[in-house]
Amino acid sequence: MAYNQSDQFFEPSTDTNANFGNSVSGQTNSFFLPKVYSKQVLNFFRKSSVAEAITNTDYAGEINNFGDSVRIIKEPEITVYQYERGADVTATKLTDQEITLVVDTANAFKFIVDDIESNMSHVNWRDAATSSAAYALRDAFDEGVIALMFAGVSASSPNHILGSDNATDLAAGTFDGTGNLDIGFGSSEHDPIDVLSHMARLLDEQNVPEEGRWFLANPEFYEVLVQSSSKLLSVDYNAGQGSIRNGLVSSGKLRGFNMYKTNNIASTSNAAGKCIAGHISSTATAQTITSTEVIRDPDSFGDIVRGLHVYGGKVLRAGALASAFYGID
Repeated sequence: MAYNQSDQFFEPSTDTNANFGNSVSGQTNSFFLPKVYSKQVLNFFRKSSVAEAITNTDYAGEINNFGDSVRIIKEPEITVYQYERGADVTATKLTDQEITLVVDTANAFKFIVDDIESNMSHVNWRDAATSSAAYALRDAFDEGVIALMFAGVSASSPNHILGSDNATDLAAGTFDGTGNLDIGFGSSEHDPIDVLSHMARLLDEQNVPEEGRWFLANPEFYEVLVQSSSKLLSVDYNAGQGSIRNGLVSSGKLRGFNMYKTNNIASTSNAAGKCIAGHISSTATAQTITSTEVIRDPDSFGDIVRGLHVYGGKVLRAGALASAFYGID
């Protein structure tokens, strides 16, 4: 049976006795290249992960295994003062403020590639297996990192949590207190654009840079948001560049935010939902696939493919995040 030797996942077998190009039972399938497969899974993963797009991933290359840690040195704060000629110059003493990011979460995948289906089916099992594994890892990673960011939002000095997980509606124009922000366009509701504007103000007050800001919500919030007059959310306005990668909704910005959409925000107890905004520097993440193995399935004619994905995350700047609980009538 002929195989394309340029295929990134498979190479010709040297086993002349192999059935469908596979090695004898108990040995690794010589057609499957685990290291290349791992790279392809990560490529699919990075193209689809929202958390990868909205966090600082500079430290990803510093981890190899579960339990690894990365030391992150916070940027020192320098005091600037007015200089007068002849006066003594006071030096600012730099302090080594260290934050540790620990790779403390592991997710695994495992599936069987049947010999007959792999060789006789018109389906491209390589791409199917790659994208399926990547998207499953993506969902688990996004859910974990997004939950981490919600938990890391500053709740006091400053309070960046708008509303609360409560079924009661806050009055229009009110963002603090017990109750949710009832989004809509009635006189007693919060225009979703106003919610974004208030989040932007909170970040402005913390001197968060405008470049690199993002906003993240689920499809239900966007269903209300697109009813507003903002042309930035119009597919026609953006020349058809809608949700095409990493959950990015618009090629433009709204209130200074890159707009992202996801289904991986955890459910609320009483409010209709919650959304979050921030800056890419607010949270650091590091992830990798530590190992991929291929072994013969002892109970069938096929190969077991399994892999281990590890990651960790850390909120570095709580003041560079803002969240809101909202209601929809």
